[in-house]
Amino acid sequence: MPRRLYSCTPSRLNTWLDCRRRYRFTYLDRPAPQKGPAWAHNSVGASVHNALAGWWREPYEKRTPVMASILLTNGWISEGFRDAEQSTVFRDRAREMVAGYVSTLDPSDEPVGVERTVGTRTKVIAVSGRIDRLDRRGDELVVVDYKTGRRPLTQDDARSSLALAIYAIAASRMLRTPCRKVELHHLPTGEIVEWEHSDESLGRHLRRAEEMAEEAGAADESYRDGDTESMFAPSPGPICSWCDFRRHCPEGRAAAPERLPWDGLTPSE
Repeated sequence: MPRRLYSCTPSRLNTWLDCRRRYRFTYLDRPAPQKGPAWAHNSVGASVHNALAGWWREPYEKRTPVMASILLTNGWISEGFRDAEQSTVFRDRAREMVAGYVSTLDPSDEPVGVERTVGTRTKVIAVSGRIDRLDRRGDELVVVDYKTGRRPLTQDDARSSLALAIYAIAASRMLRTPCRKVELHHLPTGEIVEWEHSDESLGRHLRRAEEMAEEAGAADESYRDGDTESMFAPSPGPICSWCDFRRHCPEGRAAAPERLPWDGLTPSE
């Protein structure tokens, strides 16, 4: 019998790559172990993403910086902050950020998709994911991904992103339009980092995804057969400070210090 396709998202594959124990906690254990508290920086990111998606769904004449500010304020997610005062400070900063960003956009330049789900299949994998924004530039498509973190981005971030490459492949196949360019839009600085893939580089990313899928799929089968440990060793390191399942992992707790839910926020000026 042919082997069943491994169905996943780029996030699932990256979780397998980062830490196999976290992969098990996230995708296999049911009920899943209880997560730690919400992270404030994730609340900022989700609030900004939601506001920008909503902005493009407004009628053309309402696509203004003021509308972006309103959408951000109305949809603000306040989880993970130290207190109401800190939440308000970062809400106001995020409001300025989205208003400044949309002021650089042409509201009449309608995207091909906003928060659009795309997917593709090979003989090994069925992969899908959601693109923040899909633009048409001339005769080609461009994948746009919003970033709100404090770390400055480099061209290597765009070049090496498995998710962006998969999105480009899937969008090209679904819409029958070339899609090789991917962009990271860093809203805190207004910087745009881009990379234009070749067919060869996209193929390398897809083969890498297949290799990861074969490993993870074999681990899934092992788990279903009752082996919940041998293929799910942790990968202790600095990233353990930010793991949602830290409380369930002795190796992770020993590897890195505990972080407060608001420690990932960009420091105030």
